[in-house]
Amino acid sequence: TARSTTAKPALLLDLMLPDGLSYGACTNRAFLIAAALGCESVHRRDSDSRYQTLAGRTVFPVHHELLSLGRRAADALPGVTESALPDALLGRRVAMVGGSFVGEPSVDIGRIRDADPETYHDVVSLWAPEHWSQARKRELVEESFLGAGTEPFTADHSLLTVVDPMRVDMCNIAFHGDTVCERVPLPPARDTIGSDYFLIHLVHDARLPGVLHNRHIVNYHTGERRTDHGFLAYQTRFAKFLLSMRYFHFVYDRMAEAGDTLLDEHGRARPSAVAALARESTGLDTGENLRRLDALDRAYRRLGGRYADFADLLAGRRERLIDEARADIADFALLTEAWEGLVAAARTTPLPGPPERHR
Repeated sequence: TARSTTAKPALLLDLMLPDGLSYGACTNRAFLIAAALGCESVHRRDSDSRYQTLAGRTVFPVHHELLSLGRRAADALPGVTESALPDALLGRRVAMVGGSFVGEPSVDIGRIRDADPETYHDVVSLWAPEHWSQARKRELVEESFLGAGTEPFTADHSLLTVVDPMRVDMCNIAFHGDTVCERVPLPPARDTIGSDYFLIHLVHDARLPGVLHNRHIVNYHTGERRTDHGFLAYQTRFAKFLLSMRYFHFVYDRMAEAGDTLLDEHGRARPSAVAALARESTGLDTGENLRRLDALDRAYRRLGGRYADFADLLAGRRERLIDEARADIADFALLTEAWEGLVAAARTTPLPGPPERHR
């Protein structure tokens, strides 16, 4: 940050090394480390997951990632099972290769579904835009957080396409550096699940080629989430995710309208376009988020027990949470504007040699 030529190095340092949990910040650090090491791509797996096996052999997703990532889509065709990519996009580089997961849902709210399916619907539908129809929200609820289901891996299948963001997950993904993750960072929001999914939407809306494969990893929930402290912390992250969608839906809609203009003349993501949309979203009315909190409060009080206790906690933090959601998207705009400088500084970071061996 000190060598990035930004006017606010101290603030950038806080966004990169926050005092708290940030899914975006930890991955952004991986992006900068990759740039410092001269890597062309970044491949992510999450620690609360494991690989599948077939006939005693581990099914590594990196197999598909290395076959295609960074290559012209036309050159990647021999390495995939099939293609649904329009011919007009075959000259662009493959920017993302991803799969999903099997096993437990990605968001740990299955106990709500088991206890009260109607309340589960009310809670999960809160991540949809407020103006959506009930039918559309119901469809979203039915496919949310379930990944690729429960069917185990039996044989490879890969599809070259503009990847649907609902079909891939950040726990099992890879990005090409020069096209995507060296151009635009992830939102550094603290204590907010889902904040690290932004680049998946950017790749889709900019019509960058991707590969969707079926080497899904196995997701599981850690025991820490079942403790009282872990429960409250996780539910806070989920509530903040719901509030963040007020801004992300706006940006996603505008990116979809922008399409190819999100890319520069070299087919790379344009950070200035993304930052401008993020900054514009900070002017949105917060009434929708107030109504989200009201709905979440009612749902959790119906569930009772620890959920009602969390509703009490939420009630005392309403205004703060509303303000944090807006501040988070403003921070994302700032970080995006500074990102190319950070990447350039990372590339020139002197790296220590291998440690000297001692007998």
